[in-house]
Amino acid sequence: MPEKRDILYEGKAKIVYLTDDPDKLILHFKDTATAFDGVKRAELKGKGALNNTISSLIFEILHKKGIKTHFIEKLSNNEMLVWRAERFPVEVVVRNIAAGSVVKRLGFKEGEVFRKPLVELFYKNDELHDPLVCEEHVELMNLAPIEFLHQMKETALKVNDVLREFFSQQGIKLVDFKLEFGRLPDGSVGIVDEISPDSMRLWDAKTGEKLDKDRFRFDLGDLLEGYRKILKRIS
Repeated sequence: MPEKRDILYEGKAKIVYLTDDPDKLILHFKDTATAFDGVKRAELKGKGALNNTISSLIFEILHKKGIKTHFIEKLSNNEMLVWRAERFPVEVVVRNIAAGSVVKRLGFKEGEVFRKPLVELFYKNDELHDPLVCEEHVELMNLAPIEFLHQMKETALKVNDVLREFFSQQGIKLVDFKLEFGRLPDGSVGIVDEISPDSMRLWDAKTGEKLDKDRFRFDLGDLLEGYRKILKRIS
């Protein structure tokens, strides 16, 4: 196992550590919950372990389907080992059901099921509040190599197919999710960061109960209770 070294970066939800292998990093998942660009914040004991465990399980599912990610292995309750990547500041969002910002921006009714998955791109920048961008913006601003962008969108749709079927089998609707991508040490492009209820909307298929971070955003119930329900079903 690589030896943990200095902190490379600390964000709202994770701490990234260097290791004695220059191509590998350790992600430590914090117990911090944030919303609205960090304006709303709370410390919830156990949140980091839940996100790390759920994210590790999802990465393993994607790996079995041949989808490239930075995930190597889960190291402990709060830590995973990943490949170091040159991360692109673009979020690829896939929506199956109307919720969140798309309702406010375009007037869809929450819960409306789209005829086909909607893919959107956002510039990852807290100061600008992660604005919606198009492919031309990505190219003009050099946010990601344009030759990789189509691959990123195709991968996101493949992830949607895999996870929508998987969650459906557990009685959960995959409403939407966001992915981040980066260039891995071998030069390929893969999914980076995390895939957890912090970055997805997941609703109970029968009751419509929201099991994701919207519980914290809008005071809909105990956040950790929702995350535990997800973990219990998928594990």
